[in-house]
Amino acid sequence: MQEVETTPTDFKDEKIEYDLHEGSTDEQVVVNQEIPHHPEEYQFTWRSAITGSLLGCLVAASNTYLGLKIGWTFGASLFGAIFTFAIIKPLSRVLPPKWGGGYFGPKENCTAQSAATTAGGLSAGFVSGIPAMYKLGLMTTPKQDVAALILFTISCAFYGLFFAVPLRQHFVVKQDLTFPTPRAAATTIMSLHNTVEGERAAMKKAMWMGIWFMISFIWSLISYWVPFFDTIHLLWWIGRDANYVPLMSADWDWGWSFRFDWPFFGAGLMTPGSTVNAFFISSLIIYGVIGPVMVVQGHFVAPFGFKAAGETSQSFFLWPGIALLVLSSFAELFVRYDSLWRGIKGGVISIYNGMKSGYCMIKSRVFKKELNEKELAHMNVALDEDEIFQEDELVPAWWWILGTFISIIFTCAIMGRYFGMPVYQSIIAVILGFILSFVGVQAAGETDINPTGSIGKMSQLIFAKMPADSLFQVQKNNLMAGNISASAAAQSVDMVGDLKTGQLVGASPRSQFWAQFVASFFAIAIAVGLFILFAEAYPCITSTDLELECEFGLVAVTAWYNVAKLLTGSAEPLSRSAIIVTGVCAGVGVCAPFIREFFVPKKYHRYFPSISAIGISMINPQPEVPLSMLIGWGSGKIWKKIDPFAYDNFMYSAAGGMIAGQGISAILQAVFKLGNVEPNVFYASCVEGLQENCP
Repeated sequence: MQEVETTPTDFKDEKIEYDLHEGSTDEQVVVNQEIPHHPEEYQFTWRSAITGSLLGCLVAASNTYLGLKIGWTFGASLFGAIFTFAIIKPLSRVLPPKWGGGYFGPKENCTAQSAATTAGGLSAGFVSGIPAMYKLGLMTTPKQDVAALILFTISCAFYGLFFAVPLRQHFVVKQDLTFPTPRAAATTIMSLHNTVEGERAAMKKAMWMGIWFMISFIWSLISYWVPFFDTIHLLWWIGRDANYVPLMSADWDWGWSFRFDWPFFGAGLMTPGSTVNAFFISSLIIYGVIGPVMVVQGHFVAPFGFKAAGETSQSFFLWPGIALLVLSSFAELFVRYDSLWRGIKGGVISIYNGMKSGYCMIKSRVFKKELNEKELAHMNVALDEDEIFQEDELVPAWWWILGTFISIIFTCAIMGRYFGMPVYQSIIAVILGFILSFVGVQAAGETDINPTGSIGKMSQLIFAKMPADSLFQVQKNNLMAGNISASAAAQSVDMVGDLKTGQLVGASPRSQFWAQFVASFFAIAIAVGLFILFAEAYPCITSTDLELECEFGLVAVTAWYNVAKLLTGSAEPLSRSAIIVTGVCAGVGVCAPFIREFFVPKKYHRYFPSISAIGISMINPQPEVPLSMLIGWGSGKIWKKIDPFAYDNFMYSAAGGMIAGQGISAILQAVFKLGNVEPNVFYASCVEGLQENCP
């Protein structure tokens, strides 16, 4: 498995997907041309939709955990493709058709993968903008707001679903963008079904994923009672025995301990070195060198937190980090100004043509009006010459037009009733979401990065001066506008990516649409349910008390929270030195992507440090996270050196298992906390051997 030689992975309250195969071309090809012919009577089946949706729920659980920790989420496409095959293929041979048996081919596998992607893709708002609203005191509690959260999530799920349909024509059929991960998913699906060897390889991948899932799950579950399985305070114990206080302080005060953070071992395996190394080295400099020196000299009053007595390392570097994150994300979009324009222009044209066709259809069939020659031509548009599917395999225009129209009305009603947003502002937010979806699809199609965080911030910027009755309402409208745009972009990009996979496999867009429709209900339930569970078990996620000790780094939440305060004029004033450092970081964030793109030869792009990762390191108050990612990345390099074949074939499976295992374990640990199950029973390894010092 190769690292992607594209731009450095961007910060996520966004979604990361990686191309797992070299040699991808930009030609539009149906990948299944060499597959032994076997008619697939049904491409959409309940077994594929439900199995894919349940697997997507596993990814959603992991994404909630990862997102609250560091703001990153991972796509479910390859996980869904491999595991649905491993589950359904054997059962299809032994069960009778009425109980889910019968032939399971690549097109149905693609449908199942689409369901997994959809079910796992709605967590973005719940690890960023939604918790930020609670921290600003704009909502009550997740339990009390459950109706508002569910209804908002329904609107996000379905306008993203319907809006993706017309985007397919431009981005998949006409432009035929690369879409690295969807292409890799298509290649994987076809290899699974191509030969007996392909099936055996799939089972091995599933076995690797299952093994690492169980290791991660069981290890993390044990850590609830035995903290040695969670954190090893190596530096503290060495410092204690050596009577060297600075070493003890590095561990206890600054967080430089070793943690068995399996999801970040897995994330490190999959993440390019330019991102991992930039993240770790900048964290080491900030919280291992600069921070301790500034505290010792009295310039900072404490390592972490937000203190009335003065600046801390965390509060000082907060705005420089946000400047790097936000401005470098915007620069990454604008550095590809030609792609940006193509995406917006093509998306608008596709929507206009679809709406014109829908108008003519309604005029003719509903109001029984006679159409002129031009209107008839609009209503009966011939299939594009590049279209490989028949009319009955495509999603009818009236489906997505009616669905989008209902979704917009529903969104406006929800925003007004539960969030106090005027109708015109809701409509503007939805339109922004749609327009910025073009940007997201174009970016994901070319670079495999879905810039949902940048899209959300752009909407927040536009809504900064929108009128409202009070600061309270201005902040609520600002964050909800960002949530709407980011959610629309996230869902649309996922759906269009799935349609790209279907294009390559030859799977019907209509069957994929139904799978995505079914999986949306799973996505809504799991996204809201997990957020409420984690918020109840860990009150720091939604508490307005920023000093409350927290299991999670809340990097994305912190960024959204502070950007909303800045744009609405309620941010705390910065010290002169913090303003200077923030200005320098803003300049670096704007210039670095342009320097990389126009002055650094493309073959060296993979070595260019990720500016976004440096920004994350400034905001992230948990240095053990970059350490875990470095260990994962380094282990991957050693593995690749020792056994390149196993690395290429099983690295993603091992990483996916690590990420999913601890995500599920985190759910059980949250349940244990709510059930008052006593933690840390065996606590001898904790600092000073005291239970109250356990993680």
